Amino acid sequence: MDQKEQLETLKDIQNMMQKSARFLSLSGLSGVSAGIYALVASYLAFQEISGHRAAGEAASETIKYLLLVALACLALSVVTAYFLTRYKAHKKGIKMWDATARLALINLAIPLAAGGVFSLALILNGGLAFVAPVTLIFYGMALVLASRNTYPTIRQLGMWEIALGLVASFYVGFGLYFWAAGFGLLHIAYGTYMYFKFDRA
Repeated sequence: MDQKEQLETLKDIQNMMQKSARFLSLSGLSGVSAGIYALVASYLAFQEISGHRAAGEAASETIKYLLLVALACLALSVVTAYFLTRYKAHKKGIKMWDATARLALINLAIPLAAGGVFSLALILNGGLAFVAPVTLIFYGMALVLASRNTYPTIRQLGMWEIALGLVASFYVGFGLYFWAAGFGLLHIAYGTYMYFKFDRA
């Protein structure tokens, strides 16, 4: 019995160490909401592009509109994630902002910043068609890096985003559909999975 109790104690210590090394306040519902925002943004972008082609409007105006829609989608996703994560942390008695959370954010931010700058360079140099694949690939890389400090499921989502971005790079005319699938449908699917597996546990 002593040996069994010691093994159980070691397992408990191991579980505590794993939890302390991971950012566990992340809410699955934030992924679902981000996916919904992305689908709405994709619809608005599709309507704008279709209208631009029909009316023969200046491409620069369309690009400005698409950038505003993308930034609005990003802002809504970040704000929603913050409040849902804070609510989950408070509900479960978990500290939301600590060294692990900061490390996860840094790992997430570096590839996202690089991808954002690269995407801007593509837009300014006439490479708009490759923006969707690039954003998917860099976002996937960001998730893979951040997964080391949060749920392992995030790594799987990142791998799917990278794969989708690579495929999209060969079908640049359908970039918006791949963007909607990656940032919309995959977020909703994985957010729902994370909610029922982790948030309700």
